[in-house]
Amino acid sequence: MPARTTTCRCWPRPGATRPTVAADPGSILVSIIRTEGSVPRGAGTWMLVSPQAVQGTVGGGHLEFDAIARARAALDGAELPPELRCALGPSLGQCCGGVVWLRFERLAAGEDLATRVPLEPLRPLALFGAGHVGRAIAKAAVDLPLALHWVDSRDTQLDGAWQGPLPRGWRLELSEPAEAAVAGLAPGSVVLVMTHNHAEDLEVLAACLRRQRQQQDLAFIGMIGSATKWASFRQRLEARGFTEDERAQVCCPIGLPGVPGKQPAVIAVAVLAQILALPA
Repeated sequence: MPARTTTCRCWPRPGATRPTVAADPGSILVSIIRTEGSVPRGAGTWMLVSPQAVQGTVGGGHLEFDAIARARAALDGAELPPELRCALGPSLGQCCGGVVWLRFERLAAGEDLATRVPLEPLRPLALFGAGHVGRAIAKAAVDLPLALHWVDSRDTQLDGAWQGPLPRGWRLELSEPAEAAVAGLAPGSVVLVMTHNHAEDLEVLAACLRRQRQQQDLAFIGMIGSATKWASFRQRLEARGFTEDERAQVCCPIGLPGVPGKQPAVIAVAVLAQILALPA
């Protein structure tokens, strides 16, 4: 069957990685511009403070409480320090021991922050399957530094897979057969295979291993399933000519070992924790 691929356009998700400024009287952008020693967040971290809300975080605790108070006072007319050195010691009720330098910038209502806020780099995650576990993984990945490329061969599954705008870097792809989407994955992708069909799982795995044989540019290949399922797949892949070293590139079962429970949400946490622990 020839490949039939439909790609959905991506939108940034408001309030996630590319914030929007609140209504009048404007907002204050608070950014960490430098750190020393032990601190809760690094340079480049930001939060957006308006009279009604706060988006983002600079690390919580009294540091953040004080920064929010200063920003809101400035919105009411108080003088705004362009930069502020904050020692995370007894004076702030914190014992981190480090030092944080904060920058305060007044923004006009409706100002586009795309050029002001550095966007966090996202690791490409290719997820094959929009079933219960796939949806749980997508839901849990929303606020993680991952660019999800979500693939399924069933348009009925993708239709309701995600509600609302897609987070930055995300895309949905209808691909029939599913393995046809492997060629278009971003280099360095983490691949998770969990389709509705074991035969489809096998074809996606085989396509990933063929790509590895030619390009060696996938960071991780994992498949949901038991040790028994993997033993069967290992034999089938061997019959297709994949070597022991090639088959060893597949991780099955997936997820951090020792996490009990088979509920989709539990599996999602275990799998995403495993992904976040992978070397960059």
